[in-house]
Amino acid sequence: MNNTFAKDIINGLTTSNKELSSKYFYDDSGSRIFQEIMQMPEYYLTDSEFEILSLQVQQIVAALEFEQPFNIIELGAGDGFKTFKLLEYLVTNEVAFNYVPIDISQEAITILTQKLKSRLPELSIAPKVGDYFEILRETSENKTPSLLLFLGGNIGNYSHSEAIDLLKLFYQNMNANDKLLIGMDLKKNPITIHNAYYDKAGVTKRFNLNLLIRINREFDADFKIDDFDFYCHYNPINGEVKSYIVSLKTQTVHIGKLGLDIDFQQNELIWTELSQKYALSDIEVLAKTTNFNIKHHFLDCKHYFTDSLWEKLH
Repeated sequence: MNNTFAKDIINGLTTSNKELSSKYFYDDSGSRIFQEIMQMPEYYLTDSEFEILSLQVQQIVAALEFEQPFNIIELGAGDGFKTFKLLEYLVTNEVAFNYVPIDISQEAITILTQKLKSRLPELSIAPKVGDYFEILRETSENKTPSLLLFLGGNIGNYSHSEAIDLLKLFYQNMNANDKLLIGMDLKKNPITIHNAYYDKAGVTKRFNLNLLIRINREFDADFKIDDFDFYCHYNPINGEVKSYIVSLKTQTVHIGKLGLDIDFQQNELIWTELSQKYALSDIEVLAKTTNFNIKHHFLDCKHYFTDSLWEKLH
């Protein structure tokens, strides 16, 4: 039994404002549903970042200014779809580097590794499965220059204070002149953002409700999935998308392995995810607060998204 997950379930569902962390979305089934989300026409984030990494790869590599072999450490690699263009460019141009994809899903890493070995047989790849904070601590002891990739707007899943703590942790586990390429979703027309997270096909709903299915499977719970729904809301003033699971009726859920009964009122919410959107000025402040130097914002043509290149100077 996953003790951290168990603790977070107990703490999250016994509080007055129920919540479950989005980091538990990504079991193998959740990772597969997220692949579906990334392919939805409304979900502009994938296309925007793919455009940046496809059309501006030469400029990104030039901005790294690495003069010796280096590591590319990707935190939360997923299917590696976006990163492929960067890796392909480096391999084609015979740049010496080692790719270290990290993901919590063994299935995702296995599929990614097989695909890359097939499409880029010359690629030097050292995949890791697990918590990327722990793995990052290990890799930082090696003094090889590193480019950290934290793509897909994942930083937006953290509150402001959590994002600062996370970026400080990155900073502490980097060496001088190491770089961080960080994907950040930008503030834009609220309707565009709303449609990306509240899709008509209900894929995002399945993604959220899969979390309850996972708890049923791993902790012998009896969540009746049809008795729950999904809702999300975008606040264009503070840039927060918040996602929720909604209890459709008054009910009690038993979680067998935890010996726990959770009471729900009709329409009671479980907060599952934050997806923060940023103005460029917000990003500048975030970098300054965490002691990074911003080298460049690489934007897509619609200015929906940025892959920002940050540097640790000292």
